[in-house]
This record gives sequence, C-alpha cells and structure tokens, in this order.
Amino acid sequence: MRQNLTYLLKTVILIQVLIFFVTGCSLLGFGGKKREKSPEELMTEGISEFGDGDYSKSIELFQTLKDRYPYSKLAVQAELKLADSLYKKELFEEALDAYKEFERLHPKNKAIPYVIYQEGMCHFLTMNRTDLDQTSAKKALKEFERLRRAFPDEPFSLMAQKRIRKCLKNLAEYEFYVGHFYYRSGHYVAALKRFEYLINQYPDLGQYGKTFVYIAKCKEKLAKEKPEQ
Repeated sequence: MRQNLTYLLKTVILIQVLIFFVTGCSLLGFGGKKREKSPEELMTEGISEFGDGDYSKSIELFQTLKDRYPYSKLAVQAELKLADSLYKKELFEEALDAYKEFERLHPKNKAIPYVIYQEGMCHFLTMNRTDLDQTSAKKALKEFERLRRAFPDEPFSLMAQKRIRKCLKNLAEYEFYVGHFYYRSGHYVAALKRFEYLINQYPDLGQYGKTFVYIAKCKEKLAKEKPEQ
C-alpha cells in the first residue's frame, strides 16, 4: 500500500514537472505555434529590407502583409511597395502586372501618376536596339503619353516627356534602319515609303537630314528604272 502511494506521488510530481516544462518552453518561445508578425512589423521590416537593397526579402514581406492582412490600412501601401520591389529586382514583367493591378484596384489613389510612369518604365527599360523589335518602345510611348494626357501638371508627367523623346527617337531610327535596308537591297519603292513614313510620323530628332538625302536617292533610282515613253 505504501509502495503504491509512493509510486502515485512520484507519478503526480513527474506529470507536474512535465506540464511546467512544456508551459515554460511555450512562454519562452520554444515549441508551440510561432507568433505571427503584425502588419506594422511586416511593413517596417519590408521597408528596411527594401532600403538595404534586399528586394527578394522585401518582396516576401510585402506579399505576406498583402495576403495575410488584406483589410489592413497598410495593405494598399504593401501592394505598391511590392510592385516597387519587383521593379528594383528588374523583374519588369511581374512589376508591370503588379502596377497594373494596383491601378485597377485603386484608380483614385494619389499615387496613380507615379504608377502609370512606372508602367511606362517597365517597358522603357526593356527597349531593344534600333535594329530589333520595337514593341517595348511603342508600349512605353503609349503609357507615357497617357500619363501626359491624364495628369499634365504632375511632376511625373514632366519626367515622362524626356522618356517620350527617347521612345520617338528609337522608333524613328528603326524606320530609317528598315528603309536603309530596303535601299541597299534595291527595293526603292519600299525604301521610299519607309523614309516618307518616318518624316510624316515622327518629329525631327536629328534624323530628318539623312532621311531627306535617301528620299532623293530613292526617287533618283526610281526615275532611272522608269521606262522611257
């Protein structure tokens, strides 16, 4: 009987020790469910990582805030900072999608001029050389011109004007490149059309002089090819 009582007391003490140990570990952060960070903590850490140039980490933090706390007052800021982090990491396609989504969800937000400018920059920074496809230049030009029309007095519109000039110059140089290719290939009608299109479509950004020279050359070649009456 006494042995049984002793065994029982030892068992009770052992259970209490185990309960104390488990409870104590939980209080100290060992074991148990890890405490989730608050929106404010996620935002602060995200901005810090962004400032330090660790864009992979800032993307993770802003995405977590956005997903875990969609109704937080910081969620909208997290959406924009997520797009900025993708942009800084040079993931331009993903950044463009994020900026477009922000504009779609928050069309009246005060950051919209900046967002449209960034959309243009996502295309602008992927523009090819003048002898390659100019799709990005055309898309960048479209966004910058949209910004200028919608927010003509915004600082970002003034910045866009410089980018517009570069886009136009790229597109004009591409037309000249194609026209010159046709000319060298002996396709003077096609070359003439390209050179005339360049003059009619784009302002003079330094390409008019050489273009007029080749227009004259094309007409001279075509005149020589024309059979005498």
